[in-house]
Amino acid sequence: MPSKESWSGRKTNRAAVHKSKQEGRQQGLLIAALGMKLGSPKSSVTIWQPLKLFAYSQLTSLVRRATLKENEQIPKYEKIHNFKVHTFRGPHWCEYCANFMWGLIAQGVKCADCGLNVHKQCSKMVPNDCKPDLKHVKKVYSCDLTTLVKAHTTKRPMVVDMCIREIESRGLNSEGLYRVSGFSDLIEDVKMAFDRDGEKADISVNMYEDINIITGALKLYFRDLPIPLITYDAYPKFIESAKIMDPDEQLETLHEALKLLPPAHCETLRYLMAHLKRVTLHEKENLMNAENLGIVFGPTLMRSPELDAMAALNDIRYQRLVVELLIKNEDILF
Repeated sequence: MPSKESWSGRKTNRAAVHKSKQEGRQQGLLIAALGMKLGSPKSSVTIWQPLKLFAYSQLTSLVRRATLKENEQIPKYEKIHNFKVHTFRGPHWCEYCANFMWGLIAQGVKCADCGLNVHKQCSKMVPNDCKPDLKHVKKVYSCDLTTLVKAHTTKRPMVVDMCIREIESRGLNSEGLYRVSGFSDLIEDVKMAFDRDGEKADISVNMYEDINIITGALKLYFRDLPIPLITYDAYPKFIESAKIMDPDEQLETLHEALKLLPPAHCETLRYLMAHLKRVTLHEKENLMNAENLGIVFGPTLMRSPELDAMAALNDIRYQRLVVELLIKNEDILF
């Protein structure tokens, strides 16, 4: 009967043979993929080792990049209530605890976006389920982005969708697109049209022949947001990503930063970056590459939460780089 040592030796030999066959198959696949024909086994071994290292390094990079593209479950647009102290006329009951609101003045708080009335102490326990009502949300510009999209039941602000459609229909070849400024009074007219008419606003060529007025109105919308498109909470992570030198690590950090954005902000940013990527495809005509667009949109989409003017000034180059990276890697990050 064979000893334990002989059984162990046979097992080791089998494992070695299996490993050798596996490496042989890998070698054959790579050689076939590269279209190479090798002569002697010695030349095969000589060429295989560096090829193996090269292939593994490329695969590692591809796998890390592919991981960024994994579909993640997008949560529903949640919105906290915008409670303000309110004096109610006549008897009122709390819509959370159903108890009477006592007092003559400042009996409770009221949500400025959906009209919910609750006690001040109850407001801390109300879930983030604000459903803004259009009779309370009377503006488009200077309105919180999530409030606007929830009030109008859209994925993105109608300003963004309508302006981008208009720009792509007639302006992609316009020299200096987004860099050249439109007439400020007409940009204000577009703003008032959206505030007054919403999605019925007319921004066609018949009303505004100069496409720079439409690009100016879009940039103004982002500048007027009370919370920037790239929010104050996510800002430090985005700036951190711009400072990283390794490309793969930089993309991973940028992907983590995107997760910090509210869903409505992330969806709007995705749509905008896809548009700006299409703008760069017409660079020969409009002279706007990703770097130039980064210079324009960096300070427009990002605002430093720091009050220190010098710190904010130092961040401008990183803001530009963040937008440039988002445009160039739009297909990977979103």
